[in-house]
Amino acid sequence: MIYRKVSLGLAGWILGGLCLFARAAEPEVLERVFVDEVWAGHRVGFCLLTAPPFQFVGYYNAEREMVIARRRLGTQEWERKVLPERVGWDSHNYITMALDRGGCLHISGNMHSGPLVYFRGSAPLEISGLERVPSMVGDRETRCTYPVFLRGPGDELIFMYRDGGSGNGDQVFNGYDEADGVWRRMLDTPLTSGEGAMNAYFHGPVRGPDGYYHLCWVWRDTPDCETNHDICYARSRDFASWEDSAGRKLTLPITLKTAEIVDPVPAGGGVINGNAKLGFDAEGRVMITYHKYDTAGNTQVFVARREGDGWRRYQVSAWDTRWEFSGRGSIPFLVHVQGAKPVSDDKVEIGYSHWEKGSGVWVLDGETLALVGSRPPDRRYPRLSREESVPGLQPNWAGDLGGDDADGSSGVRYQLYWATRGVNRDRPQGEPTTSRLEVVGSGLRPEA
Repeated sequence: MIYRKVSLGLAGWILGGLCLFARAAEPEVLERVFVDEVWAGHRVGFCLLTAPPFQFVGYYNAEREMVIARRRLGTQEWERKVLPERVGWDSHNYITMALDRGGCLHISGNMHSGPLVYFRGSAPLEISGLERVPSMVGDRETRCTYPVFLRGPGDELIFMYRDGGSGNGDQVFNGYDEADGVWRRMLDTPLTSGEGAMNAYFHGPVRGPDGYYHLCWVWRDTPDCETNHDICYARSRDFASWEDSAGRKLTLPITLKTAEIVDPVPAGGGVINGNAKLGFDAEGRVMITYHKYDTAGNTQVFVARREGDGWRRYQVSAWDTRWEFSGRGSIPFLVHVQGAKPVSDDKVEIGYSHWEKGSGVWVLDGETLALVGSRPPDRRYPRLSREESVPGLQPNWAGDLGGDDADGSSGVRYQLYWATRGVNRDRPQGEPTTSRLEVVGSGLRPEA
């Protein structure tokens, strides 16, 4: 069979497929608040955190400086704190933030295989006292990437990051003690280790309906994204003791040899970090959505579910094209997949987008995982007027780290909106440019 090969240069998605289910409600703009003029020379992640009565935004301003802004909900005025960090051309250098149980703000970002970048507030819900903390624990802090703040089973603050580089890295967890104001290493070893030959790219940990924190990942051998391989899985109740899907304790650090392999996809087999996603069915069984090449060489979406005494893999798509990716740096994704979610006792949905086949939601039978229908995609972001688009720039959205209804019972969902040039494999592109950063508050209305 002949497959159709495409390059990363293709652009434009065509909405296709038969609609068998009604379109979901669409978010309606309720509030728009201007934050600042921001760096738009390339795509890099900003963050939003709503914690009533305040809202916080982390971004790079027009001068590429890292800024934390705060406003009181219901107002248009922002207090800003410029931090001593400047972003280059690297799309990996996003900003993230969290509040500890005492209400103090923690900031990390602007690091890609570089020294730890971390700031901490000195008083609850304040930004004026944000100061750089040069070290959390003291070791494994010179080659940091992918900072993530998590919540443990006691709502304690946890910090996860990669120590090392792409193709040679370990995953590290720190826990924060508010009483002492110190971070401590949660594990005596890294959670995963590439043993100098590879590194793990995670999705999760995600807390499931069973109370476990679930984790899936792919391994990568080199900085070339083509060398991703082997879908793997682990779970934990406390971030300290980890086990496989059968409950067998895993010795740490987890390596390729000791990991539970869900699908042994080889390097060059069509899996990529960022497109292996956790989900669950109505019975709480863990599912992993991902894509790989089929026997004809086409890219296909698969879902693996833990059933009986092992993992069973199901092919969901029937595409006749191949997304062949390779190279270093941040690349444009031509295919996206979402984690499975139950919509009834006997149905599971999986969202997807494809540069040629369009975007949508597959509806699967909850028991057999056979495709029983499809529908248009949920609209995650509200529609903004066309005249606000900026020539040569692409829209960017970021969700609320505080949750979809972080301001309480108002039903308002907050998101960040700004426009930038596209991903650039982390290389300079064009002259400096800026755009408007806004907080957009939306609610749901039924679609006509």
